[in-house]
Amino acid sequence: MGHLRQISGPADLRRLDDRELTELAAEIRDELIRTCAPRGGHLGPNLGVVELTLALHRVFDSPRDRVVWDTGHQAYVHKMVTGRAAQFDTLRQEGGLSGYPSRAESDHDLVENSHASTALSYADGLAKAYALRGEDRTVVAVVGDGALTGGMSWEALNNIAATPIAGQRRRLVIVVNDNGRSYMPTVGGLANHLTTLRTSPRYEQVLDMVKRRLNGVRGVGPAVYDALHAMKKGMKDAMAPQGLFEDLGLKYVGPVDGHDRVAMERALTQAKRFEGPVLVHAITRKGFGYDPAERHEADQYHQIGPFDVETGVGRPKGRIWTDYFSEEMVALGAERPDLVGITAAMLYPVGLDRFAAAYPDRVYDVGIAEQHAVTSAAGLAMGGLHPVVAIYATFLNRAFDQVLMDVALHRCGVTFVLDRAGVTGSDGASHNGMWDMSILQVVPGLRLCAPRDGARVVELLRECVDVDDAPTVLRLPKGSPPVADLEAVDRVGTIDVLVRDGARDVLIVAVGSMAAVGVDVAARLADQGIGVTVVDPRWVKPWDPAVVGLARDHRLVVCVEDNGMVGGVGASLLQLLNTERVATPFLHRGIPQEFYDHAERDAILERIGLTAQSLARGIVEEVTALDGQVERDLEAPVDRPMHD
Repeated sequence: MGHLRQISGPADLRRLDDRELTELAAEIRDELIRTCAPRGGHLGPNLGVVELTLALHRVFDSPRDRVVWDTGHQAYVHKMVTGRAAQFDTLRQEGGLSGYPSRAESDHDLVENSHASTALSYADGLAKAYALRGEDRTVVAVVGDGALTGGMSWEALNNIAATPIAGQRRRLVIVVNDNGRSYMPTVGGLANHLTTLRTSPRYEQVLDMVKRRLNGVRGVGPAVYDALHAMKKGMKDAMAPQGLFEDLGLKYVGPVDGHDRVAMERALTQAKRFEGPVLVHAITRKGFGYDPAERHEADQYHQIGPFDVETGVGRPKGRIWTDYFSEEMVALGAERPDLVGITAAMLYPVGLDRFAAAYPDRVYDVGIAEQHAVTSAAGLAMGGLHPVVAIYATFLNRAFDQVLMDVALHRCGVTFVLDRAGVTGSDGASHNGMWDMSILQVVPGLRLCAPRDGARVVELLRECVDVDDAPTVLRLPKGSPPVADLEAVDRVGTIDVLVRDGARDVLIVAVGSMAAVGVDVAARLADQGIGVTVVDPRWVKPWDPAVVGLARDHRLVVCVEDNGMVGGVGASLLQLLNTERVATPFLHRGIPQEFYDHAERDAILERIGLTAQSLARGIVEEVTALDGQVERDLEAPVDRPMHD
């Protein structure tokens, strides 16, 4: 960390010469690889933005000029050059640096946008605010890793181009980090010359003058100007792939080689001089500079787990929840030609890659467009197919209206498989999938299940896709299921009984991955002489009426879920028991409704009390309190009627 150690902020970058900056870029790549190797992270995207980030911070004056990253996982290099290099080996560790921009870490971080396609809307509002306040500040939005595929980005682009503020300078630079190889490479010197000309304020003034004078000449008018403008535009479109953006009304700079720092600085400087919104198109390669990442065909190490630095080979890991879904989808695909898969730019992480390999014509990757994915699924269902929409639980939040009004209202048979549900941990507050079982409770007709082990993933997935007149939801936690499946000792209705031990003191309703914890709690309570029944409801929306009878037969009901406690499974169960006039005391344990900093999943579960030890302690205290109340009731004097 020779040069990197000397960087305490962006101003230090401006004191380095070209040779030193080249050496710094190499140091940064080494540090990215070294830090990500033992714990994983978004390595590929950050290897691809090293020179782009250096150029950005040499041209713009952060934090006075505001930089918004979209998506936020490409901001590792930004963290290093804004004073956090010495802490970088704490990345994604509890108490260390977040894997995303963090307002708590630095004034250089403004938006913690780990959900994609949001930066342009933030930037639009910021630029308008600075213009109205008369502040001469530039807002830069760095949009990459597929974020431009999201509909919200295009809504923002349309608005940015269509709403000039009269008499005010609105400094907004949009950097498109294009690592998808969707456009042609840099065109050459003439294109650079045209770019310089187009972004010159004098160029705009000349165009306005020509337009005014032509419009004022009798017999000429707007038609001639429009014809000349069309000739100019046609020439430019032949030189560079800018047409789409300029048709929206945006100035376009590029394409620029995003790994050529000097070229990037020149392009950004041109954009900075222009007094309105400008789009800078940078061509980069994800994983650039690390051969194993560049050669990785799937995703160039977009997000990788622990790996060997020399070979790039990931460390072996056991089967995770997603694997069971992935394999069963292939089996179901052979049985059901009507089964199709939909993913929002997450083919590999959500496990649809195997299905895509087996049935390539039956998988649709719509990009980072969750709303479109859900409504498109409704259309597929209306067309006689059964779509399976595999998506991270946290990202379903973005498509709630589509689930409610486009799928459920029309009673479409669509199955949603929510990956990374519950506490996820190291990706921080935005990625904990703790909202789904709350927001989905309000959707009429929707059916929701949560498997407790690998066998139940297979079992419940099959039950989901058999439903063709309503949406179904299967939620999968992060990590690995129990090594051994938790077999039921009995079934009451559709509810599996996992433990029935002694007297009916406590009924534990353990949802999904909490079933294994519930079984552990039962063993601890048995040592205290407390009789426990542990059940896995399997389906938690709607509730099987059998749960009412089970609750009546016990002294205490405990519901445990890895979802937010407000409006979740426990809340709906309590409402049901109240409606059925069940008087059994009720204890609810889940995720308190907070935003949680990044940490390992187990550490967060321990912090919020969702461990066997903590749950058992709380239940013992509750049972003791109930026993004390019974004793007090027995000792209380009995009121007797008075006789004359």
